[in-house]
Amino acid sequence: MPRVPAHKPLVWLPACHRHLDLSDPGGYTVLADRYAAVVCQLRMQPVLFPMAGAADVPGLLPLVDGVLLTGSPSNVDPYHFGLSALESDLLDPRRDRLTMALVRAAIESGTPLLGVCRGLQEINVALGGSLYQQLHTETGRLDHREPETDDLEAQFAERHDVMLTPGSAFAQWAGGLTARVNSLHAQGIRELAPGLVAEAHAPDGLVEGVRVADAKAFAYGVQWHPEWQHDRIPFYQRSLEAFARACRTRSQTHPLRYDDAA
Repeated sequence: MPRVPAHKPLVWLPACHRHLDLSDPGGYTVLADRYAAVVCQLRMQPVLFPMAGAADVPGLLPLVDGVLLTGSPSNVDPYHFGLSALESDLLDPRRDRLTMALVRAAIESGTPLLGVCRGLQEINVALGGSLYQQLHTETGRLDHREPETDDLEAQFAERHDVMLTPGSAFAQWAGGLTARVNSLHAQGIRELAPGLVAEAHAPDGLVEGVRVADAKAFAYGVQWHPEWQHDRIPFYQRSLEAFARACRTRSQTHPLRYDDAA
């Protein structure tokens, strides 16, 4: 069998799907550069499988060393937790179909998994939880949306504290029991999925950080965006480095397998 060449850990970033050009009804596959950039900065290689669907997950997941579920302007379709979409919802059914299967497969296989913003929500829904569709309309909940401005610094500015469970990885990454985070979401966890442990909460009690209980490998979700200027915020950096370490371990213990070839 040929020697398998050394490689950077490969991290699967599920793409989003948009109709960006009205003259091209086929649509576009898109990914925010900042997610791919942070994977590269962590000395790993981002990979996309643009047309992958749920049926492709068993064949593709063994080729990667980690899964990063990115944030997105789109919402998880409430169909997946028994409700109807709102007229204002931007949906991405192709991504939903993929990630609902990908979350479960990554956890089962022990592939390191990190969900960011929409990615946290995907983990929760895939495992049987539900979401608030519009947090800002719920009594007792904060408005977690970003300010209406084109200034990214303002949008991604740290907005509120999260309270962290003593002894949790979140508390270790933060170096304490609170951390300041950004906030750019309208949906949020309503009912926590079975098998998830809530380890970070916003001031209004909203679950914003979770751990997959009894996971075989790193499996966490966060409602904030640690990829944004992570090199300036130790809490973000430490959490991403923990994910990267898990991916490197996976790469070393589960090397890529290729068919025998001449």
